Amino acid sequence: MASQKKPSVDVVLVGFGWTGAIMATELTDAGLNVLALERGEPRDTNPDFAFPRNTDELSYGIRGKLFQPLAKETVTVRHTPAEAALPYRQHGSFLLGTGVGGAGVHWNGHHWRALPADLTIRSTYEQRYGRKFIPEGMTIQDWGVTYDDLEPHYESFEKLCGISGRAGNVGGQIRPGGNPFEGARRSEYPLPPLGSPNSALLFAKAAAELGLHPFPQAAANASRPYTNPHGAQLGPCNFCGFCERYGCYNYSKASPQTTLLPVLRRRANFELRTRSQVLRVNLAADGKHATGVTYIDAQGNEVEQPADLVVLCAYQMHNVRLLLLSKIGQPYDPATGRGVVGRNYAYQLNGGASLFFDKDQPMNPFVGSGASGHVLDDFDGDNFDHGPHGFVGGASINCINTGGRPIQQMAVPPGTPAWGAQWKKAVKDTYLFHTGVGSQGSVMSYRDNYLDLDPTYKDAWGQPLLRMTFDWKPNDIAMTQFIGGKIEQISKAMKPKQMSLGFMKPGAHYDVRPYQSTHNTGGAVMGRDRETSVVNPFTQVWDVPNVFVTGACLFPQNFGYNPTGTVAALAYWAATHIRERYLKNPGALA
Repeated sequence: MASQKKPSVDVVLVGFGWTGAIMATELTDAGLNVLALERGEPRDTNPDFAFPRNTDELSYGIRGKLFQPLAKETVTVRHTPAEAALPYRQHGSFLLGTGVGGAGVHWNGHHWRALPADLTIRSTYEQRYGRKFIPEGMTIQDWGVTYDDLEPHYESFEKLCGISGRAGNVGGQIRPGGNPFEGARRSEYPLPPLGSPNSALLFAKAAAELGLHPFPQAAANASRPYTNPHGAQLGPCNFCGFCERYGCYNYSKASPQTTLLPVLRRRANFELRTRSQVLRVNLAADGKHATGVTYIDAQGNEVEQPADLVVLCAYQMHNVRLLLLSKIGQPYDPATGRGVVGRNYAYQLNGGASLFFDKDQPMNPFVGSGASGHVLDDFDGDNFDHGPHGFVGGASINCINTGGRPIQQMAVPPGTPAWGAQWKKAVKDTYLFHTGVGSQGSVMSYRDNYLDLDPTYKDAWGQPLLRMTFDWKPNDIAMTQFIGGKIEQISKAMKPKQMSLGFMKPGAHYDVRPYQSTHNTGGAVMGRDRETSVVNPFTQVWDVPNVFVTGACLFPQNFGYNPTGTVAALAYWAATHIRERYLKNPGALA
């Protein structure tokens, strides 16, 4: 029983990262009183990310100053339902953010739109390759929304962030220098692309000579001074090399702090409460209507917060866990295939090549930005014929120089000792002449990859931890092996002095120890069938229509891109339907 009960608000948001900031802006615009509850610390560009404080690699890169304290709350992980799960005790495979801005603070700023075929993946593959092409046990499904539905909302996010890039398809007209595979967009990016380092120029030249279609990575790092539609100003990126795992001290990387928080702070109908750990969404006796949330405040008090509308805006895993703890929706059971909450958890499978050049090709890795470089999309989505290869999915391939930091980004050639005089000599000889070519690969959803509540381990508040059951499948290994061959071909064409490849091999298992990607998806997926989705196409919970869900938990499977652009577009899409439809007639939208 809560010891305190606060006055009711129109909307309570759980979490204040990108989707929380977007929802808060859109719903306060509609005249609603909005309260955001963020479990972490209050953070802003100044003083929290001020130079030189934010360039402390030991604090931010190694000790994870911006990340969730796993001693209080974490997840447990296992490969199969037959195994006992163990807690994720150190940040490795993925980085769980916390605090104001969430993962929108420590991201690199890669911006992508989903391909039109990504959003209709099952229909696309069945139509092009036949139903039998999709392996047994693969549970991919269409999203319930189309690219055309989301296009204007992608544009809204791009204008919000001042995305730097070069469009490849404007109004159906393919433009040189952009991504020829992308869906049609209404307008060019707000800013021109970032400057490309030597490594990316070599990559682009080699790829083009092989008949591929390289283009500059679209970036939420401003290439020019920019003022967004809300009046927030961003400065041009100075290529400091401290993006991922760090806040931006230069007001150059788009984040909730640099794009929306200054606007929201001036609104009387918005409140942000930090250090507020939400325990559950409260339901009426019939279980079909949310009455608000219960949270633990900064003083350790249990507080009831009534609200007419609840929007889950936390990270993917936290949204799924909160639904399970609140008993909203039927938990997924892999034995029967029934239930929806926790279903279709997916990830990404990445790989790449490490390249070392002679001294006539300096790469100067210290001149880095989170998304400065070139990419290609020829082998992503359904942009190529999968028939001869026998797998679903693909990957984007990139050459992006994020920085040359001394602890985490000190690459040495294969065969170099891990320490000592020879290691030091190798660092000295190769630091300026190293780069990498990487891939970001899709992972499909499967019947036995899922999320549920752990029966053994609990968090600091006595609630069950989220349990992840996940492993690589033959389809995804086949995909990354195919992509590895393409990367090897491109890398050789770049003419390095020495190179090494790193890709998952058949029989490999998911390992939580090395960092791979913070692009976790699924568990509260969207769709048009309530038997296979938690929310309808407008991100509204089927069973509790005054609860909406945002984030990558909505993705029915994962694609070969960074998810942030699609996460934001879906938040704008949902906010539009709340404003234009739900508020006029509260109830089910589908």
